[in-house]
Amino acid sequence: MVDVYVNPMNPVTANRRHYEDLAVGEVLDIGHTTVSKDMIIAFATEFDPFPFHLDEEAAKASLLGGLASSGWQTAALSLRMLGESFLNTIASMGGLGFSDLKWKKPVMVGDTIGGTATITGLRRSRHHPERGIVTLDFDVRNQRGEPVMSMRLANLIGLRDPGVPLIEGENP
Repeated sequence: MVDVYVNPMNPVTANRRHYEDLAVGEVLDIGHTTVSKDMIIAFATEFDPFPFHLDEEAAKASLLGGLASSGWQTAALSLRMLGESFLNTIASMGGLGFSDLKWKKPVMVGDTIGGTATITGLRRSRHHPERGIVTLDFDVRNQRGEPVMSMRLANLIGLRDPGVPLIEGENP
């Protein structure tokens, strides 16, 4: 008996972009969001309670010179923007992790952050023919165009047809 994989089309992702629809080099606009004092304090209170995220006077006296967003808040906001602009439009099967995270400049009260995510890699899963892996490089900037964060993110994505042969140059 031959074991054949049958790909049942997921009705939730059937009309979304799949692995076969993506291309290395594609640049995605992730949108933008403005960071308020209330957002910074609320996030810091729950997740990153350093004085320069919670108290304006302490923040003014710090290296940052004012109330600044937690780097983790910047990353979370960036991921939310990526979800709204891209991940919710593809047959995403979940995140695999990130690397090369760099916080380059603090995000201050009133800053508007946004940017791009570029598809830098596509490969099929070695053990699961119905899955691919997309690698994205983030470039997040403030309203002045100054870089505030960069990172690389890997995400699982469904294939529409796992039986299609590898394309030339594709990494298995």
